[in-house]
Amino acid sequence: MLFYYLRLSALSYRRNPVLSTLMVLAVGIGISAYMIVYTLNYTMGGDPIPHKSDQLFHVQLDSGNPNTDTDAPDQLTYLDAMALLRADRGYRETASSKFSSIVEPQNPELRPFTFIGRGVYADFFSMFDVPFQYGRGWDESADADLQQVVVLSRVLNERLFGGANSVGENVSIAGDSWRVIGVLQEWNPVPKFYDVNNGPFDNGEELYIPWPHLVARELPRSGNTNCWKSIGGTGIEAFLNSECVWLQYWVELPDRDSQIEYLQFLDNYVAEQKTFGRFERPMNNALYDVNEWLVKEEVVPDETRILSMLAIMLLAVCLLNTIGLLLAKFLGKSAELGVRQALGAHKGSLFVQHVIEAGFIGLLGGLLGLLLASYGLEGVKLLLGNQLMITDWIQLNVPVVITTMVLAVVATIIAGLYPIWRACTINPALHLKAQ
Repeated sequence: MLFYYLRLSALSYRRNPVLSTLMVLAVGIGISAYMIVYTLNYTMGGDPIPHKSDQLFHVQLDSGNPNTDTDAPDQLTYLDAMALLRADRGYRETASSKFSSIVEPQNPELRPFTFIGRGVYADFFSMFDVPFQYGRGWDESADADLQQVVVLSRVLNERLFGGANSVGENVSIAGDSWRVIGVLQEWNPVPKFYDVNNGPFDNGEELYIPWPHLVARELPRSGNTNCWKSIGGTGIEAFLNSECVWLQYWVELPDRDSQIEYLQFLDNYVAEQKTFGRFERPMNNALYDVNEWLVKEEVVPDETRILSMLAIMLLAVCLLNTIGLLLAKFLGKSAELGVRQALGAHKGSLFVQHVIEAGFIGLLGGLLGLLLASYGLEGVKLLLGNQLMITDWIQLNVPVVITTMVLAVVATIIAGLYPIWRACTINPALHLKAQ
């Protein structure tokens, strides 16, 4: 019966193409507007590591200016990050920061080029479940011994080695030779939760090295650095001993007890530092899991929330117009429905037929909405690309496509319930007398 009713729906569309097309347009425009905003919120505000986002915590210590009431800094100073690492509480933890340098390809046809890299500690890869195509990450001895090892992104491995297994090969970075020990699979979490301070929607870094090399080699920083008071001297040592914050710090805490214990450790550390004249503001340490951190940092722009309300209102207006059009269409078939009821057709069967016809309209509107939404997202990239560094992650993926089609069909059926009920409850005798 379903295919029979679908065939009747197609024939009904052909009998009244103008009215039916107007309904498809109304549904398609409303759905596309809503799905554009839904896609932005789905990708920008989604959980980037759902299986363990409640176990990964960003560390925040309030080492800010005591003469202001600003929020605690989002990053840590070098002094604090190194102190937390040396404490070695038995949990996975890592400091990290961005840097830039120059790579000199072995291929003579390629010129040297700059890249954006990230210095991390060994736990980074296991904490964030970073997938590897070849090889692996380094162990703690590489951090301690300043081993010149490097992990390449898939894109950089394609550029330097044509995508082949480059583990064991050497890469020249800033004039020094580094041994490749791993190549990542495609890994670009959205948002880039582990460093929202330096572009939460930027592409991932191109290579990773043990973090201590950033200090030992004085590699150029390319991330955000904030200092609330002047640096007492010149040179790298003066900078490292300053109150400048520039390091992201994450720790993996498996349960509530470990979270309470680690926060108490942070409080004890700050209390000790206060005796040395540091941390002059009231105690204000915090641990934020991944989703809490994204909310605190307001990763999803306010503009998308405003657009969400506007899109919902536009969808509602389009559905109200669809109700009117469906009412006109179904009431226009009253004579036909009256004759069919007189010949023995059950009201329930007529109701189901027209519900499927409304769903058919919604299906066509959903397909049109997908087409319009795909073009709309390209426009969003042009409008917000410079602000958010938006790349290919804004697109209609499978969950969004399924949501679009289901929403279009269900919304149209709901909008059609009243017109269908009105058409099916008209007394057939009125129309038989008129024939």
